[in-house]
Amino acid sequence: MHTREEKLQAFGRILDVLDELREKCPWDRKQTNESLRPQTIEEVYELNGAILSGDERELSKELGDVLLHVLFYAKIGEEKQNYDIVDVINFLCDKLIYRHPHVFSTAEVGDAEDVIKQWEMLKTKEKDGNKTVLSGVPDGLPPLLKAYRMQDKARGVGFDWEKKEDVWEKVKEELGEYQAELNAIETAENDEQRAAAYDRAEDELGDFLFATVNAARLYGLNPDTALERTCAKFRRRFTYLEEQTIRKGRNLKDMTLAEMDEIWDEGKAKGL
Repeated sequence: MHTREEKLQAFGRILDVLDELREKCPWDRKQTNESLRPQTIEEVYELNGAILSGDERELSKELGDVLLHVLFYAKIGEEKQNYDIVDVINFLCDKLIYRHPHVFSTAEVGDAEDVIKQWEMLKTKEKDGNKTVLSGVPDGLPPLLKAYRMQDKARGVGFDWEKKEDVWEKVKEELGEYQAELNAIETAENDEQRAAAYDRAEDELGDFLFATVNAARLYGLNPDTALERTCAKFRRRFTYLEEQTIRKGRNLKDMTLAEMDEIWDEGKAKGL
């Protein structure tokens, strides 16, 4: 691995490269915070994909892309004379030191759970910090991840199940209520009743998913990662189904479900 001096030299190099690109490249020169935003989101998702794939080389490359965006925003801030990369780094360092008094001061903690609780409480006391516990969860997060983070934030201040096994009764309760509203849709006597039942069913589906996310969290599973893995698995197996169907000169629309299931099981047996 590289020395501290080599790391500092590399950081200086990327700053120099970015300065030159900003001055001489027409594309880099025209970028703004607003134009970079969607690309930043895309880069973070690509980083997520590299993490899930376990490809360390690809992960290293994607981390570089995300770092570029951080530096680019700082460069734009510097040009506007609002802040620069030094301000960004110092703000981060000050925050980390403040939120870790058990490391940089005299506070004591028992374990990782105590660190999380202390972190959340300190954030609400900061001048520019979160005024409420859940205000630290961005509204723009995908709903599945948002549910997980909200529950995790609440856990940080002690709002959680005393025993993780107790969550299953809640999951079963929410599933039952969801099923009841789905049945109400099927037995509705008119459009008004059906619309009302549909609205309630959507609400109950949300409650069921929220409870399921809670169960996953309590058992140390990340629901976003789990669903991502299942989506990838479904893509592999469905792609195999399509490829085999084409190879046989057939069309999926003309096949029975049983015929499709047979090919699906072939792919599953191959470890797809």
